[in-house]
Amino acid sequence: MAAPSLSDPNFRQTVLMMLEHSSEGALGLVLNRPSELTVSSAIGDWATAVSKPRVVFVGGPVSQSSVIALASVALDDVDENWSQVIGRIGTVDLERNPEEVGGLDEVRIFAGYAAWAPGQLEAELADDAWFVLELDAADPFTVEPDELWWQVFARQQGELRSLRFFPRNPTDN
Repeated sequence: MAAPSLSDPNFRQTVLMMLEHSSEGALGLVLNRPSELTVSSAIGDWATAVSKPRVVFVGGPVSQSSVIALASVALDDVDENWSQVIGRIGTVDLERNPEEVGGLDEVRIFAGYAAWAPGQLEAELADDAWFVLELDAADPFTVEPDELWWQVFARQQGELRSLRFFPRNPTDN
């Protein structure tokens, strides 16, 4: 979760799902940046398989011509077209037809991703630019992505919960 003090427009009030984090760096997806581009105009075969809103999301500022799809699956029906990230959530092979992917439940498609060089994310965490919070399995597929940042803070305990009242536009305060 981006801290309110994080002013970089690529990450202001974002909810990120980390896909990888190692000594070689980190890679994640911004979950709450829907674009105007419909999935039907970009990847027509997947148009009815994706969760509402049926648009491509901006996954981050890196390589926005690349596409990553997250999918929630029924674990007992999963096949080799899906790679687990956490629990029932993983990445799915968009080269396949959605009907060929076993156990497919929900899907979201992202253009681009967020990436950090070795040590870069750790430095940002030390500077309190991010909060590390538990992912709810519904977060990547929310029907209200514009509200996700506030919704995640609303389910926290203690002082973090008060951030649910943070203004959408701090200049309105």
